[in-house]
Amino acid sequence: MEHPWGMKGVVMPGGRLTQQERQQIAVGLADGLAYAEIARRLDRPTSTITREVTRNGGPTGYRADLAHRATQQRTHQRRQAAPLGPQALPQPYGRDAEAVRDYQETLTTVLMTSGLPKMMARVLGCLYTTDTGSLTASELAQRLQVSPASISKAITFLESLDLARRERDERRRERYVVDDDLWYRSMIRSARANDQFIETARQGVGILGRGTPAATRLENAARFLAFVSEGLIRAAEQGREVLYTRTETTPDGTATPRSDRA
Repeated sequence: MEHPWGMKGVVMPGGRLTQQERQQIAVGLADGLAYAEIARRLDRPTSTITREVTRNGGPTGYRADLAHRATQQRTHQRRQAAPLGPQALPQPYGRDAEAVRDYQETLTTVLMTSGLPKMMARVLGCLYTTDTGSLTASELAQRLQVSPASISKAITFLESLDLARRERDERRRERYVVDDDLWYRSMIRSARANDQFIETARQGVGILGRGTPAATRLENAARFLAFVSEGLIRAAEQGREVLYTRTETTPDGTATPRSDRA
């Protein structure tokens, strides 16, 4: 039987994955290939492969036929739910509603692979792809087709990670917001999360006896984490300006970046 990677001229890049592409993904996973390598062979973005595998059983449970059937079922369900889903909402800037929805799913999958639970990843992905960067609970519930209670729980979790915040608008409605400083605050929080372990490890050096194998192991871990944390904080401070960059189009059509930060 010819190896699927050897088939030429059958699969076209772009658009939805075909059944043959899914078979090639399954073969690649069985061969132990990384998502990036599978994506390269299929001429697809790595995020497409990541999303496909994550939502269909993971690298050990992925089955091409089941994945293809599940996708067909999801497509059918979306069409039935079209009046309620995000694709029914008008899209600004002439965006393709289906392309926006597919991208939100890709972003959600990437956020999940970074460690966020699914609902929290969906909420963050939805907020982050909204031009205003903020939505009410009812707006999020409508777009994601979940209950307001699920939204509130997800926001509470995201707040604990400095990935979102709440504020009141002029109508006293509670809005959930992601702003320009989101990634800066999250990076600082991540770096500071090592502080307690660093301090505890240093205490262990004195208790176990400096120079002993166990103490040396702890001391090296503390020094490494302190070095990395300091580097992250320094890089975040230096790069913070990037988060406030806006692109303006000049009369001749040239895109020019500028900073909104005072």
